[in-house]
Amino acid sequence: MDITTVQLSKATKDKIASFGIKGESYDDIINRIYSMAIKEHLRDFLMSDEGFISLKEARKELDKKWPRSK
Repeated sequence: MDITTVQLSKATKDKIASFGIKGESYDDIINRIYSMAIKEHLRDFLMSDEGFISLKEARKELDKKWPRSK
């Protein structure tokens, strides 16, 4: 694994450390936070109602395009 150095303020380092458990490295903490953020982002995407219409509205559009025969 390649190792790199990232400069952080002491305040930011302390914030990251507050998410850690005893014996956990900063790399572990950041990877765990990243995984949680990805899951949250996916959940927000899947649960978003942006671009969607209600079933009632969909039925109206369907009836306009393909009227039911009587």
